[in-house]
Amino acid sequence: MADQYVQSGEDSKPTEIPAIRWEEPPEGPVLVLLDQTRLPAEEVELVCTDASALVEAIRSLAVRGAPLLGIAGAYGVALAAARGFDVDEAAAVLAGARPTAVNLAVGVRRAEAAYRAELGKSGDQERAAGAALAAARRLHREDAAASAAMAERGLTLLDELLPGGGHRILTHCNTGSLVSGGEGTAFAVALAAHRAGRLRRLWVDETRPLLQGARLTAYEAARSGMAYTLLTDNAAGSLFAAGEVDAVLIGADRIAADGSVANKVGSYPLAVLARYHHVPFIVVAPVTTVDPDTPDGASIEVEQRAGHEVTEIAAPQAPVGRAEAGGGIPVAPLGTQAYNPAFDVTPPELVTAIVTEEGVVSPVTAEALAELCARSREVTIS
Repeated sequence: MADQYVQSGEDSKPTEIPAIRWEEPPEGPVLVLLDQTRLPAEEVELVCTDASALVEAIRSLAVRGAPLLGIAGAYGVALAAARGFDVDEAAAVLAGARPTAVNLAVGVRRAEAAYRAELGKSGDQERAAGAALAAARRLHREDAAASAAMAERGLTLLDELLPGGGHRILTHCNTGSLVSGGEGTAFAVALAAHRAGRLRRLWVDETRPLLQGARLTAYEAARSGMAYTLLTDNAAGSLFAAGEVDAVLIGADRIAADGSVANKVGSYPLAVLARYHHVPFIVVAPVTTVDPDTPDGASIEVEQRAGHEVTEIAAPQAPVGRAEAGGGIPVAPLGTQAYNPAFDVTPPELVTAIVTEEGVVSPVTAEALAELCARSREVTIS
């Protein structure tokens, strides 16, 4: 099997290219993104000069991951304001670019609210744009701090559930620094275990059809010197049956008020396997991913993506999230219909714990989540 053991030296570094950054060249402010569709073959950056370019980057998955989408949405509003575009229009298209990920709309609203508040106070467009940018930068910093807190809380929980260390963790999709202002969500917990000498193995689901696990999580694990093994998604059951999984750690794109968790499609089957095999199934996500306005899992809008992502395999070094079919290698007969939901929903009774920067919820109930969110709002206000 494809296996990667602990590495050291110059090749064992996290990527030094940030997933997102704001720059102000002489020709005007821009938002610079690490194009995640090109990884791991090459590290290429995209430069966005307006909200429409950012929306395309979001839809094509050049920038992705719930926390980072929130940061990108906030910067997108700031970019529209700084360049004199219609802020309301920019906010609307950004917030709707990926409907399942609640953080995107949260980030957009925060920057837009800061812009509106300053504009109403001073009437100065430039100062209002500055307020939007300050809000985006504040969200960026907050997410980095949240990432560190989640890593610490998650590792503590792992050690409580699995005393003695030597953790063998299975993860799905990508939840590292590529999705965060810091070192990620679920991946950050595994990375903390690795640094503490308590990670025996990181099992990485390939994550069909766009292979975020194979392309991105393996990329981050390799550069961090972690011991990891890549497996096909349908090999997970075999791995559980062999007794090789101690815990499952995943992220989330939206957590409903009742504790239902929407995450990359393939997460729900892992939760079922984990329950059958008596393995902890742990969700790691910032409080901003909890959506009190979505009452339950059935109310979560699940994004349906283009069928060609399933019926074709992207050509080498070609973007995997392109909006139109073509350029890929066909793996199904011409005209084949494809079912391609981007996410699935795991009910709260299958979730052992939800780890956030503000605390751990276990067992997962609507009451416990509401209390956590209320506590988080109190901290934010104070």
